[in-house]
Amino acid sequence: MPDGRKILRVPASSANLGPGFDALGLALDLHLECRFRPAPELAISVAGRDAAMISDGEDNLIWQTALRVASDTAQNMPSIELEIVNDIPIGKGLGSSAAALTAGVVIANEILDLGWDADRVLHEAAYIEGHPDNVAACALGSIVASAIDSDGIARAVRMELHPNYGVAVVTPDFVLPTTESRRVLPERYSREDTIFNVQRSTLLIAALTRGATDAFPAALEDRLHQPYRYALVPGLQEIVALREPGLLGCALSGAGPSILVFHERGHEHVCERVRAIFRKHGKASEITCCRVAQKGYQLHNESARS
Repeated sequence: MPDGRKILRVPASSANLGPGFDALGLALDLHLECRFRPAPELAISVAGRDAAMISDGEDNLIWQTALRVASDTAQNMPSIELEIVNDIPIGKGLGSSAAALTAGVVIANEILDLGWDADRVLHEAAYIEGHPDNVAACALGSIVASAIDSDGIARAVRMELHPNYGVAVVTPDFVLPTTESRRVLPERYSREDTIFNVQRSTLLIAALTRGATDAFPAALEDRLHQPYRYALVPGLQEIVALREPGLLGCALSGAGPSILVFHERGHEHVCERVRAIFRKHGKASEITCCRVAQKGYQLHNESARS
């Protein structure tokens, strides 16, 4: 690639959306921004939210992902200068690692001149991540349904949130590692619970895209992951049971502890009810974003960006 710097922006994401465990996701209007170009030696700088939690050394997740892509394609990854400005809370269920993985794949694609489109970037990121929901949102934007097919290829379909609806994220003041949140899940599920979630995940997709308000809050009910995580997120059981005019429903964002809030337009204030429940349980929280990101990752020449 030319020596000029590139600017890459990758959106945050929320996965599961209640019943769509490891299948549904949406992109959020918070971003990881990377400025990069080839360099004589690796140089990484970090700024922005939770910057102290992001390595500026060889073990940086973006750089390690780029090295993985180079290895997978039997190429050598040259050193780069990488400036990271992060706006995605880390360890809060908002897809910070998926954004970093996606960034690493895109950077390797650009530096190594692989010629991959967004679908190929998505497949590689999903292969490394192990599931496609967050990285599909990072790659495509908006709401995404995704799966790994029988040949191991990531498949995803992008959809639009109905204009009558909005989303917000309420983020509490503690970190919940994904490994801990995954550890509490059972190895097997009953047929009854599996059917329960299949019904609701399909209902949710239809309701979110067609504006079928009467389908809520049933469309957000879940038996596969949230009940097992109640003990890890103080107030979660009360939050998912919350009912309020204009509130469609709440769901744990990814592995948590952030809460994804679906609401009717003009009812953004319902997020305060979620904050009140966290406060009752001794946890401060903040509303971190209120829009779906319409685009997935965006790559520009630095000189071309206004």
